[in-house]
Amino acid sequence: MLTVNNVNLHYGAAQALRGVSVTAEMGKITCVLGRNGVGKSSLLRAVTGQHPVSAGTISFEGEVLNGLPPYARAKHGIGYVPQGREIFPLLTVQENLESGYAPLGRKDRFIPDEIFSLFPVLKSMLGRRGGDLSGGQQQQLAIGRAMVTRPKILVLDEPTEGIQPSIIKDIGRAIRYLRDSTGMAILLVEQYLDFCRELADQVYIMDRGEIVHEGPAETLDTAEARRHLTV
Repeated sequence: MLTVNNVNLHYGAAQALRGVSVTAEMGKITCVLGRNGVGKSSLLRAVTGQHPVSAGTISFEGEVLNGLPPYARAKHGIGYVPQGREIFPLLTVQENLESGYAPLGRKDRFIPDEIFSLFPVLKSMLGRRGGDLSGGQQQQLAIGRAMVTRPKILVLDEPTEGIQPSIIKDIGRAIRYLRDSTGMAILLVEQYLDFCRELADQVYIMDRGEIVHEGPAETLDTAEARRHLTV
């Protein structure tokens, strides 16, 4: 499992995370909810090594990851789907997927068939440039690219942002399939409450850089949870 224990994170003098502790278990979807600017993306940057923590520890499968760069965390099995997708717009769909080969040994450098089973549109667009795809198609490509790395945990930063409802349903089915068929851990940051309610096993809510609520998905319907999510 992934364990974030009492983590602080600063951007200069500004503190973005304050004593944050989160656990993401294998075979479960863990959702982190919260309004804009409460520290959700900062939490994922800490987990993936995009930004160093000021205090606390981040460990995966019992090994402390503090100080490891992002590429080393990818080799440990952490797959990252960043906010805004960040695909390579001038590379083809196939080349974008193949960029996920970086942390893999030579024998594993191929695109798994299950990516095209989950997102058939990618197979029909292998020769098209990533920048020519729609937002929803780019999101599917970003998830596919992360899957190429053979992750043990998939970390997704607001995968429904700016995506049409039909694609949101496809992404939800893909995330549920990955949990149920592979047993991987899923750490999902979201603002879309219904998407999280449908998928999550465990839920955390953040406010002002802190965890203010945690529990099973059913607790999202409590008055306390709604209070922290209401704008």
